[in-house]
Amino acid sequence: MENRLSAVGCALLATAILTGCSAGDEPAKYVEYALQGAYSATLSPQSKYAVIGSFNHGGSLWNVTQHERLYNWNHRAGEYSLIAASAFSPDERYAATANQQDLVLWNLSNGKPEGFWSSPAEILAMDLSPNGDYALLGLADHTAVYFDVKRGGIKQTFRHSARVKSVDLSEDALLALTGDDDYNAQLWDVQSNKVIHSLKLGNIVDTVALSPNKQLAFSSGSLDRALIWSTRDGQILHTLSDNRDLFGRRLSFLSARFSPDNSQLLTGTASGTVQLWNTSNGNLLRSWEIHKRDPYGPTSTGVYSVGFGSGVYYAIGSNGIINELK
Repeated sequence: MENRLSAVGCALLATAILTGCSAGDEPAKYVEYALQGAYSATLSPQSKYAVIGSFNHGGSLWNVTQHERLYNWNHRAGEYSLIAASAFSPDERYAATANQQDLVLWNLSNGKPEGFWSSPAEILAMDLSPNGDYALLGLADHTAVYFDVKRGGIKQTFRHSARVKSVDLSEDALLALTGDDDYNAQLWDVQSNKVIHSLKLGNIVDTVALSPNKQLAFSSGSLDRALIWSTRDGQILHTLSDNRDLFGRRLSFLSARFSPDNSQLLTGTASGTVQLWNTSNGNLLRSWEIHKRDPYGPTSTGVYSVGFGSGVYYAIGSNGIINELK
């Protein structure tokens, strides 16, 4: 009898491992935006809009609250562009899309392009300043550049020791946060082009984010630490960890966004989990699993973008599905 109980226990443990001991809640609703999945996706600051870089149909702009496609956005007529990165201005007046070499600025009021530029190197990440005047580009040539999107030309070049895979601008565009493949997260003064603080992680920096009040930063390495830290003195405030995970495995965060009041942080992982964190103590408040097309399939669904809505949270997966989380 004792051996039989042990076997049952092992079977239960194996089931827990396969299904995930830290599985979260299911989405309240999910809607398909891209039939075969997406290269990229970005929610606007207030989660009113989303840009999708679809496998099959290139770029498109969606109204998130109504789940309605507003415009098809491709860089050349008659072609479906591979949209590798996208971004919104903080005021939600402009959006930008980028393939590996080209950048287009779009006016959200009419869906029309207002600028088309070639990048000095492959674009890996992007963010926009207020009114869509400038774009912070993370590039494969070991630089991040502050680019004049409306008139052309590079205003600042932030040099790194490796590819710059993640970037974020403060809402007033005075601070820039970058993450590179040499494991560095760096906070920059945009006007002086000087590093304010630098953190060394244990792997490639996948994701960075700044809080609206510019006092908090988030940086995470691939299968490494995920940190909330102070932009004032560069000190680490919290190391995020989902303690419900039986083996304490580290996660790869693909997306992160602070709440408008700076009190919460929403993150999305490469394995399809969305977490809500308390920024004052680093505690995990909620956890969800986004919808998978095949719940029993081996392919993970990464969370490309997360956002705060009115009484709801949003997450867009690499499978092209947007999730409403409550």
